[in-house]
Amino acid sequence: MKIVVSLPEKDNEFQVLQAAQAHTTAKRLRVEVVVVHAENSAVVQIQQLFKALRADPRPDAIVVEPVTTSGLESVLRKAALSGIGSAILNSTLADIASLRASFPGVALFAVSSDQVEIGRLQGRQIRALLPSGGTVLYLHGPHTALPAQERFRGVQEAIEGAGVRLIVLDGQWSEDSAEGAVRRWLRLKTSEALAVDLVAAQDDSMARGACRGIEASPEVAARGARIPYLGIDGVPEVGQHLVDQGKLTATVVMPSNTGPAIEHLARWSRSGVLPPELLTLPVRPYPELRAMVARRAVRPSPEAAGLLTR
Repeated sequence: MKIVVSLPEKDNEFQVLQAAQAHTTAKRLRVEVVVVHAENSAVVQIQQLFKALRADPRPDAIVVEPVTTSGLESVLRKAALSGIGSAILNSTLADIASLRASFPGVALFAVSSDQVEIGRLQGRQIRALLPSGGTVLYLHGPHTALPAQERFRGVQEAIEGAGVRLIVLDGQWSEDSAEGAVRRWLRLKTSEALAVDLVAAQDDSMARGACRGIEASPEVAARGARIPYLGIDGVPEVGQHLVDQGKLTATVVMPSNTGPAIEHLARWSRSGVLPPELLTLPVRPYPELRAMVARRAVRPSPEAAGLLTR
């Protein structure tokens, strides 16, 4: 069995984890996996997938973490017409139910963590660290990426009514993009009058980049030596390790999902068992909220204290 795994990029640590798990799972199941990276370009990704579907021999299945879902339906439909199974990672597709109905014998499904819940967890971290409210510098991933949209929605839900102001800067799931966004913001006159109480990023790499951008400004770095930094991904050797070192205040752990996708595709190929439409993987804060607050010596408000018991 041959499976093509399409990931947005190769340098982000979560994508490194995704690729590594794909190879480990493939070796265990004795299937062939080819991992391709899309350079964070939706156009490149669609071109790579169509090229894979035209290859000789063709793959038995594809696994896709979309840069954006635009144009993806046509790829999945072409794959299904050839009897090629598809798994979508960390995203949802409105057409997947109709595609499954049109191709009842073909594996068409999604594997994802609840991206809105990931945002909610980060929002609870923000509320616990800023019990009296405050200003948050928020590093947003690409606005065309559904996980970025859903994480932002979850954060907004969680901080509603908490007196928290988000200053949203645009990033691209990388340290360099976040550092550049912070440096540009710090050059604005409007930034001089604002005291940032916390930095939250939609992934750990952007949290690190934001930290670099702030440290590049000595005046701001000195003023903000105790600023908490929050990220998302929580790769054990990277994000969780940075929390343990005190370089990040907290993260949200999101498990890799290439492994479950490949397992279900292999089972379908060998026994005809169709996966469910959606497989949802659990997420969790790291550390737990109580431990995070204790480390920061924050005295939570009665309302924020209620969050610690959830």
